[in-house]
Amino acid sequence: MEELLDAAAEVFAAQGYAKASTNAVAAAAGASPGTLYQFFRNKEAIAEALMARYVQRLRAAHGEAFDLSVADLPLADMLDRVIDPIVAFDRANPGFYALLSDPHLSSGLANAKRPAQALMFEQLDRILAKRAPDFPPEARARTAEVAVHLFRGLLPLIMSADEAALPGLVAETKEVLSAYLAPRLSP
Repeated sequence: MEELLDAAAEVFAAQGYAKASTNAVAAAAGASPGTLYQFFRNKEAIAEALMARYVQRLRAAHGEAFDLSVADLPLADMLDRVIDPIVAFDRANPGFYALLSDPHLSSGLANAKRPAQALMFEQLDRILAKRAPDFPPEARARTAEVAVHLFRGLLPLIMSADEAALPGLVAETKEVLSAYLAPRLSP
């Protein structure tokens, strides 16, 4: 099953979810379509299982990125500690990125990716609450949501960057987030 999920991640990353087929996943895993169907009833079931696996891995990566102790760091250092592990995770898991970024997912798969998306919002909101305890909760939650969407909006550039361009794009992403967050977190 893990080999099938690994193969699915590769196929989704290479072809995109919409163009991927169960036959391509089975072939990439070196398995027959019949073997694949013993574990998964269709492509959506594969994607749901892959999403669940990634959410577990994402929680571990976010544990490092969103440790509450980062709230006590200067903003630039905080952004380094939050952004770098997330970028490393996303670049190491292009199949997950393909699923998260596909706007044409079924409602079932759209629901399956919500825990991954909510995790970032919740964790950043907790950091902002610790960093700026007088920040009104509604405004703080909105700020966390906008910051995550700013990051996710720049993620396609980061994901498609070659290794030489990556550091500059990550640095500019941090600049954008710093410019947005700094005035909101200042007393």
